[in-house]
Amino acid sequence: MIQMCEGVGEKRALRASLCQVSETTDDHVIHYRESMSNSPAKGPSHEELLRVYEQPKTIAVVGASNSVGKPAHDKPRYLQSQGYRIVPVNPRGGEILGEPAFASLRDVDVPIDVVDVFRPPAEAEAVAHDAVAVGAKVVWFQPGTDTDEAVALATKGGLMVVRRRCMAVTHGLLGLGPGPHPRPKS
Repeated sequence: MIQMCEGVGEKRALRASLCQVSETTDDHVIHYRESMSNSPAKGPSHEELLRVYEQPKTIAVVGASNSVGKPAHDKPRYLQSQGYRIVPVNPRGGEILGEPAFASLRDVDVPIDVVDVFRPPAEAEAVAHDAVAVGAKVVWFQPGTDTDEAVALATKGGLMVVRRRCMAVTHGLLGLGPGPHPRPKS
């Protein structure tokens, strides 16, 4: 698992090997920590992350938003632009990113490969239960959306868990696409 302070240096952190290191970049400290092998918080390896993006066809976005500029809209929109089918989950229903929104994860009527979570940590355990119930393969908790209990539930239910990373940003950092915020060419 890679744990970062203030969300900076994600590209450098992803490329770094998983070892105990501390470095200063732009007055921010980045911490790398390898989690214990028996920890439910153990992060996926580089190869496992690549497989997450190679295999899924359908990503259910719990907490998807219609508001341009919100991460729960812009990040799924990027993934959709990269060829993934986005299934929005929002109790308000309607249409998000050109797809019908389902009121809950259990209402989704297509197979789900990845559950991408944009909800507060207080809802993380319920999302983990639902992700297991619908037969998802991966639950991806965006930064600030998980709890240790939710991670343990999903792991015990047989799901791969990714936490404290953005799925869209990680896609770009792995070199699989431009990322949600491509830099202008100089």
